[in-house]
Amino acid sequence: MHHFEFRDGTLFAEEIAVNELADTYGTPLYVYSAATFKRHFEAFDSAFDGLEHMTCYSVKANSNLSVLKLLASMGAGMDIVSGGELYRALKAGVSPEKIVYSGVGKSANEIREALAADILMFNVESLAELEKINDIAEQEGKVARVSFRINPDVDPKTHPYISTGMKKNKFGLDMEHSLKAYSRAVELPAIEPIGMDCHIGSQLTSIEPFLEALDKLLNFNEKLKGMGIEIKYLDLGGGLGITYDEEEPPHPKAFGEALTEKLKDLPMTVILEPGRVIAGNAGIMVTEVLYTKETPSKSFVIVDGAMNDLVRPSLYDSFHRIGEAEQHGRDERDVDVVGPICESGDFLARDRQLPWVHQGERLVCYSAGAYGFTMSSNYNSRRRACELIVDGDKVTVARKRESYEDLIANEL
Repeated sequence: MHHFEFRDGTLFAEEIAVNELADTYGTPLYVYSAATFKRHFEAFDSAFDGLEHMTCYSVKANSNLSVLKLLASMGAGMDIVSGGELYRALKAGVSPEKIVYSGVGKSANEIREALAADILMFNVESLAELEKINDIAEQEGKVARVSFRINPDVDPKTHPYISTGMKKNKFGLDMEHSLKAYSRAVELPAIEPIGMDCHIGSQLTSIEPFLEALDKLLNFNEKLKGMGIEIKYLDLGGGLGITYDEEEPPHPKAFGEALTEKLKDLPMTVILEPGRVIAGNAGIMVTEVLYTKETPSKSFVIVDGAMNDLVRPSLYDSFHRIGEAEQHGRDERDVDVVGPICESGDFLARDRQLPWVHQGERLVCYSAGAYGFTMSSNYNSRRRACELIVDGDKVTVARKRESYEDLIANEL
């Protein structure tokens, strides 16, 4: 569900017409709905009311400071994967005890920063990382709380680029090496193992892979008990999908019920790390038609939004629904919606049936709130887009559009 809807043929973001926003702030433009963020977080978090739990929003999905502040105000913790995301989470007012640090390649400086902040725990992904964290914690006179990311070898049946829980993936430790890691952690003077972690992938449209992974984790926990290791936190990651096209992902309530049934008698705090399911449908990207072009074999709609603004179609061949900001009732044509970048891979949609549009009109890419702006770049020296948050009839400029001066500010 989201709060982008048509009224008399005009698309509104909550109480403001999208074309009005584009007139004022220009395009390409990211527009987020505060009401949708709130609704999605509440729906997800409340689905686990039957468990002792913590919902740690996955910052990489959408790391805008205003978004993080909004979610933090609702009690969200944060799942981070870099020192920059730690910095953002702390700036947004998130309590360090609600921050979990994931990722396969934490640098020494990033580890020091997280120890100084006294975050809840590191999700450790290799034995070498464990040793590095211990060494740094000893130097700093601290004890690092850790969990290990266990790779359960479960096929999440998603895009191979966003599958993370199989043997061939770079993430986590297999079961055998995980046991060795916990055994070693107990020996290390500056390490306290308090959790188990598992994240099998993103954009999952079925509960079954989660449950298969959970069964393996619960069996693994019995082995840890036999080693005298008590686990306080079970981090099940995120990955619940959203509807881009015709997907039918489970509702968070069904997801929560399934997990609660398995975990209700377990004396652990469950950590969830939703990202896309919170942010995805809370945002759109608005783009303006620059030109239309017809060749003997193809019709093109050339827009000012490009792969540097929304890379998912080019990177994953992902589908984003595209529609008019103002409905005109024209006949549909088979078109490619493409951007100005000098790459054949610069497209937002290919072979898509869309109403024919005219120069100066606006198109909207839906479900762009997650992995949209956060994956954007300055390729072709293009300035990154403006981000807005609409809350009823109020607009917050969450990020101003970059200037040409911004492009070269750090170049000497």
